Amino acid sequence: MDLFLVSFGALFSIMNPLGTVPVFVGLTQENTKKERAVTAFWTAFNVCIILLLSFFAGKYILSFFGISLNALKIAGGLIIASSGFALLTGKFKEHKGMKPDTVQEDIHTRDAISLTPLAIPMLAGPGTISLLITFNQEYQSTLQIGIIVSAMLFTTVLIYLILKSSHLIVTFLGASGINALSRIIGFIVIAIGVEYIISSVVSVIEALQF
Repeated sequence: MDLFLVSFGALFSIMNPLGTVPVFVGLTQENTKKERAVTAFWTAFNVCIILLLSFFAGKYILSFFGISLNALKIAGGLIIASSGFALLTGKFKEHKGMKPDTVQEDIHTRDAISLTPLAIPMLAGPGTISLLITFNQEYQSTLQIGIIVSAMLFTTVLIYLILKSSHLIVTFLGASGINALSRIIGFIVIAIGVEYIISSVVSVIEALQF
């Protein structure tokens, strides 16, 4: 249960589906309720595929590029911390490369937005991918893998429900409520990133001492 909570908490915080709600609303404002539900489903499905590929193909990516786990954790920690800073300062969309002009352009030019920009880079970005590659290296027993996969599936189900209800969430919370929640999550994300960096630096120092 502890591993499930840690995995789910880290994934949900870093992906921050609540921060994606305003973008989803902007991109689907001309769609019907059924069309929005279909877009939410395919966005969650694409995210699930990306998460599974990142987790199970992680060790091969590290091996191919000759990247050590500590190097990945430091780089991933920096990316995760920068995402948290973006959430804390209210610049999450700009950090993900989603400028207001880009959103408006996507509304009129994209037939399918579930893969890009919603799944990538808004939800499953570099921070999420590096986190899962790290999980792949740290947790390798069958039970641990099953727990992490369960956390990924649960997270994608929540993403679907949140995006499907995005218009209601915006109506209920408003922009200020979403910003407040995003900034709280941002603080948690920064802490996750810093923790990864510290643990990696400690591991490197201990290895040098021997």
